[in-house]
Amino acid sequence: MTPTVAGSGPAGGTLVASDLDRTLIYSAAALELTMPDPEAPRLLCVEMYEHRPLSYLTEQAAGLLAALCERAVFVPATTRTPEQYRRIRLPGPPPRYAVCANGGHLLVDGESDPEWRERVRERLTGCAPLAQVRDHMLGRARPEWLLKERVADGLFAYLVVERALLPDTWVKELAAWAGPQGWSVSLQGRKIYAVPHPLTKSAAVAEVARRAGTERIFAAGDSLLDADLLRAADVAWRPAHGELADSGWQLPHLQVLPERGVLAGETILRRMSSALS
Repeated sequence: MTPTVAGSGPAGGTLVASDLDRTLIYSAAALELTMPDPEAPRLLCVEMYEHRPLSYLTEQAAGLLAALCERAVFVPATTRTPEQYRRIRLPGPPPRYAVCANGGHLLVDGESDPEWRERVRERLTGCAPLAQVRDHMLGRARPEWLLKERVADGLFAYLVVERALLPDTWVKELAAWAGPQGWSVSLQGRKIYAVPHPLTKSAAVAEVARRAGTERIFAAGDSLLDADLLRAADVAWRPAHGELADSGWQLPHLQVLPERGVLAGETILRRMSSALS
């Protein structure tokens, strides 16, 4: 009989790594449901914030995810910090592993793995310091379109902006400066991220695959920060929304779904389950 670990699926076999926000779970603003109410899918709230419901998936997706976790090692792979990730309550037992802060943290049974944090720290020594990049971003931002600025766990920085007022060339100019400093820049919705090149979801997921002894990797995501994860997978999926969709990003092993919004999350899980058969 194949040994199992609660929340991590069977040993060996397949690791399923998925982005969360706008891939599997959706805020009310990102649901993109256009069907009449009688035909709309039933939703399950999986995140509360400040006593208010924040993120959802469909009830069908919840059942599919719970079943998937029994057949594969499921690994949430998110740009969220560990604190933000812990607000989410996905169906089924908590995943044994989770990737947070875009690969900066590898959670094992809910706790950040110190060995992985040290490896990340060593990899980042070849990049410009976070403080330098943050100062450069803020020095060129303008109050008329800058809404917030944040630093995520001392690993990367991002700005929340009024997209309609953001100058067309601003992100490209920042990216041109950041590249030689060892940093990547991406615009995702209302957020402009500056992330060190070595900080990737794919590196952390590869470490989970090594520890879990899995033979293949499935992955799903919608944003530019998911591109390395999808590229490294054996089979990958993306929805019809998000920055990857907007750019027409494609790979030979990438399946592009026609669905947008919360229904795309349900379809991703259904496709993953079928691919396990």
